[in-house]
Amino acid sequence: MDDQYVGQHVGLAQLGAVAHHQGRQPSVDILETFENRDTASLYITQFSTAEFSSLCPKTGQPDFAFFDLRYVPNKKCIESKSLKLYLFSYRNEGQFMESITNQMLRHFVEACDPLGMEVKMHFNARGGIRTNVTARHFADGCKIDEVKALLLGV
Repeated sequence: MDDQYVGQHVGLAQLGAVAHHQGRQPSVDILETFENRDTASLYITQFSTAEFSSLCPKTGQPDFAFFDLRYVPNKKCIESKSLKLYLFSYRNEGQFMESITNQMLRHFVEACDPLGMEVKMHFNARGGIRTNVTARHFADGCKIDEVKALLLGV
């Protein structure tokens, strides 16, 4: 091995570590949050990945999707590593696409109680038909018009 690579990975604990997400069922308990330190501002946080997968509950065949989460934080923000582990928990989960999207929204809302949130799942074609599912949540009593305008771009 070249000297330029020696010691390059020192201190990286997660790289190469054994993954402990196999067999986990999707649960709000996987999600971790941290304090939003800018509650005076309305802003959007967005997470997305093209690497989501789950299983068809009827055939057991894999379903692949582009995942997109956008939310206007309130007092808590979702931590990204826990989100990744949460998404991994669907890899062996047999659920319909609509059910997955709505379950995710419920879990995310429970975890961080956002002012507004949108979960979009763009599933790859099955039988020549694409399935896109969007689920939204808006908090009671928030500046609903401002949050909707920010989240929906209207």
